[in-house]
Amino acid sequence: MPSSPAPSSWEEYAKDLGIELQRRRIALDITQENLAHRAGLTRTHYQQLERGFWKPGSPANPSLKMLVRLAQALQLEVAELLPSGRDVEWPDT
Repeated sequence: MPSSPAPSSWEEYAKDLGIELQRRRIALDITQENLAHRAGLTRTHYQQLERGFWKPGSPANPSLKMLVRLAQALQLEVAELLPSGRDVEWPDT
């Protein structure tokens, strides 16, 4: 898990998740394309997750199914990928 303070917004949370995905992928010495293939994603889709954004101004929001597939491909439990959500503040909608 990242050792930085808990994210306080969804944008920070998505970015921290992407950093953890990248860190774990590099630790296994596999490419983005290889990990994406193992998880059943396109390389472009996986790159968006590592960046934490689908498109500028729109944070990533991966499905639970996608997170499980990525965790399996990285030989981890899903919880090992997820940053703490305790301080995430949600805007009033």
